[in-house]
Amino acid sequence: MKKDIHPNYRPIVIKDASSDWSFLTRSTAKTSETVKWTDGKEYPCITVETTSASHPFFTGKTKAVDTAGRIEKFKRKYEKAGAKA
Repeated sequence: MKKDIHPNYRPIVIKDASSDWSFLTRSTAKTSETVKWTDGKEYPCITVETTSASHPFFTGKTKAVDTAGRIEKFKRKYEKAGAKA
């Protein structure tokens, strides 16, 4: 392998923002955030919105999302657009 052309492949912690779940893996992702892991060492940390611990497909739970406002906004937008055409 050529030297100095490959990204730094290192241990990194992935933290789920919507649940209190984290896991240690390896990645080349860059981050300035760090976290102390259960082994006492400090690792770079990436916080993500959804992982298998919080995604409805994997958990079997659905989250109620307030879409009423979005639907009304969509209808208003395209009613106006339809009137102009």
